[in-house]
Amino acid sequence: MTNPHAPETNRSLPIALLRAREKVMGPIRAMLADVGVTEQQWRVLRVLDERGPLDPTEIADRSCLLLPSLTRILQTLEGKALVSRAAHPTDRRKQVVTITEDGQTLIADNLKESQRLNAWLRDSFGSEKLDALLDLLNELDQLDRPDGR
Repeated sequence: MTNPHAPETNRSLPIALLRAREKVMGPIRAMLADVGVTEQQWRVLRVLDERGPLDPTEIADRSCLLLPSLTRILQTLEGKALVSRAAHPTDRRKQVVTITEDGQTLIADNLKESQRLNAWLRDSFGSEKLDALLDLLNELDQLDRPDGR
């Protein structure tokens, strides 16, 4: 028996976001599987490639990861020689993470496929709609949570 007061799942924002994420990430996951990195590792490498050396807290924030997860990801990426870690030059308690030449090569080698997937999305969905969606999602991200966090 259905609940006549419950909204339909196709009008549920959390479910719509999950469905859209899977539509976008499916082809990207296939690309990443071919090169042996996870989505999370790819995000970290992209952030470091775009921003340069960063401390782990900023990497976690920019790549939408929790710091404990990032710690494990950095260990894996360092083991693959895709990033390096060093003590912060002025505060030895902190670390600075840098993408290595191998990490930059991995990004560069997959840039064409990444751009092809982005072009597919833009062509399939429409440039104006995609730009509007990105603007709306970024605006949504700026909202304060109802619990004040």
